Amino acid sequence: MTLEADVTTDKRKIGRVEFKAPSVVVLCDTGETIYVQVEDASPKGMGLWMKDDRPDIMGMDIIIVADTVIMYATVARIEKRADGTYTVGISAKKFTPEVLEYLFKHIGNPDKD
Repeated sequence: MTLEADVTTDKRKIGRVEFKAPSVVVLCDTGETIYVQVEDASPKGMGLWMKDDRPDIMGMDIIIVADTVIMYATVARIEKRADGTYTVGISAKKFTPEVLEYLFKHIGNPDKD
């Protein structure tokens, strides 16, 4: 089963390259974190692998931290694999002032001047 969100008309005009990295997804609405594996990436998005106990995140805005990359994105596709895990496609978004403010408040040591 494949679910798709109408987030962009860009259908991978830029090819993805293999980029294997254990990563964390932060759901923008709730702050909940989900551990995933990045499989491939481009400047416009990423392909992820996710365990079968994941919440329904289709169409949600997320922030993903993968190795040295931080991306703001929308979950554009979720496909269930034969083993019960999921392939997830995310589509990159431009950082908004609100997202940048959230990142700066939650990253680093807030007690430092």
